[in-house]
Amino acid sequence: MSTVKRDPNHSKSGKAPTFQIRITPELKAQFEAAAKAEGMSLANWLKTLARNELHRLGIDPHD
Repeated sequence: MSTVKRDPNHSKSGKAPTFQIRITPELKAQFEAAAKAEGMSLANWLKTLARNELHRLGIDPHD
């Protein structure tokens, strides 16, 4: 059994604000499968995608 990669840039205080979105169960299942294939938690996978997109746009993400 492999260990899921967690976000190395987690909140310094241990309590980062949450962000909620509504998506269909089918889309969530696709996200979860993609995250699992990368060995990541769903939250870390989504944060990685968002950081990569900011980099693509020329924006330095604040972690």
